[in-house]
Amino acid sequence: MAFRSVLPKRQGCFMEWSYAISGLLGGALVGLTGVGGGSLMTPLLVMVFGISPSTAVGTDLLYAAATKASGVVVHARKNNIDWKAVRLLILGSAPASLVTLWVLRDVKPVPHFESLIQYGLGIALVLTAGALLCGLSGNRCNLQPDNATSYPVGLTVALGALIGLLVTVSSVGAGALGTAVLIALYPKMPIPRIVGTDIAHAVPLTLLAGLGHLSLGHVNYALLVNLLLGSIPGIWLGSHLNAHIPEKLSRLLLATLLLMIAAKLFF
Repeated sequence: MAFRSVLPKRQGCFMEWSYAISGLLGGALVGLTGVGGGSLMTPLLVMVFGISPSTAVGTDLLYAAATKASGVVVHARKNNIDWKAVRLLILGSAPASLVTLWVLRDVKPVPHFESLIQYGLGIALVLTAGALLCGLSGNRCNLQPDNATSYPVGLTVALGALIGLLVTVSSVGAGALGTAVLIALYPKMPIPRIVGTDIAHAVPLTLLAGLGHLSLGHVNYALLVNLLLGSIPGIWLGSHLNAHIPEKLSRLLLATLLLMIAAKLFF
């Protein structure tokens, strides 16, 4: 499949509206399930619109940073952010993101560079789907030993580094994987605080990774603007639909879709 790193030439207003509709879909999924924006946006850009994986990832990272920024303000006002946990995650994810960007810059001349991004995306989708499915039972997996302190510093930093790697390579993982990590590390933390903490960590991480991809020439500004125009009403729509669709059903459908997309990317 031949990927295009830039927007196709305008065909009337079709291409612009189609990207805005993609942003609408991504925003609706975020509002509906709390995750799914990056998990579906990047594969959609790659598989449907033919955007190169590197450009899709870079553009989606800045899209995610912009769309989630308002969520930080809302959750901060409600005191739903554990800033110490955010700092520990960033301590792992930021260096991992910078190292990954350095590696991506050096391997760019390799013929299989785009395939590396594509397979990294597939792996991140599988892990994200697994995190969604694990949450369906309602049980929490506790990674802390019985005598652990309130903040498992080493584990938090290490898993933050894993998230930083996956997010930088694929733009996927800041939502579902971040939430799953926080639930496992902090089983006594209330779910609203889990969500707020995850979003507060996702914004600087996706911004850092997105700016790194921007420096590598992996961001398309016109595409980014169209995605943002669609995401604003999308988040509003998804948030209102959230009250009418059972969470387990929406997460099961999303996990199934992510696994199907991952299979397509792999095979």
